[in-house]
Amino acid sequence: MSEDEISASEAPLIEHLIELRTRLIYCVLGFAAAFIVSFYFSKELLYALTLPFVWGTGAKADLISTQLLGVFLVKLKIAAFGGLFIGFPLIATQIYGFVAPGLYKREKQAFVPYLIATPLFFILGAALVYFFLLPVAIHFFTVLAGTSGVALMPDVQGYLDFVIMLILAFGLCFQLPVILTLLGQIGVLSYQQLKSGRKFAIVGVFVVAAVLTPPDPISQISMAVPLMGLYEVSVQAVRFLEMRRRKREAAAEAAEAAAEAAEKDS
Repeated sequence: MSEDEISASEAPLIEHLIELRTRLIYCVLGFAAAFIVSFYFSKELLYALTLPFVWGTGAKADLISTQLLGVFLVKLKIAAFGGLFIGFPLIATQIYGFVAPGLYKREKQAFVPYLIATPLFFILGAALVYFFLLPVAIHFFTVLAGTSGVALMPDVQGYLDFVIMLILAFGLCFQLPVILTLLGQIGVLSYQQLKSGRKFAIVGVFVVAAVLTPPDPISQISMAVPLMGLYEVSVQAVRFLEMRRRKREAAAEAAEAAAEAAEKDS
């Protein structure tokens, strides 16, 4: 390779690195801004996170702190969680903006639905935790403590860690249809593979639920059942993609055959 060719190849690489640095700076600034806003409203956000406790017990959420820095650390965790949650659209947009120039128009059109579906399914998982699982699980643990003669006084850090862990676990697990459908679209997985692997998926779902959720049957079943439903949705989505791909290929073959026939006639 000549020196001119080497210089020509280095120039685009430097431009890509500069663009990557710029987009990373935007991501950091967006997260920092969302972090500051979340920290400022951390009291209101903490109140919102304690509502499932009120729904589950029917009483005021009297949380305690056993550490001097407990409340401050809780505010930092809320700010970090809120920064990621609020800043995700900007981060995802920057990632797409960096990758998009290297994609064909058809690939861009295929990529956009997944960019939209990712936060949507995360919100669905978080909503399931917030409105159903947390009130039910908190009610179960409160009743269990009462029947055992134990006064339940939840620590604010422990409660927040419990809530955030469940929200993140369900939000990430609800990405299952996005991941499986994407793998099916690029040809890594097929409908028959997903269909034949259903029994292994059932075992895997319950293993994941046992690892990611607290050691109680309510949390595990609450995760396992929706995940199996999402797996079935993924199977049918991959089936639909394969049917559409076959129709597109058949139409392309028919058009090619018609063009060849017209060329022979002429």
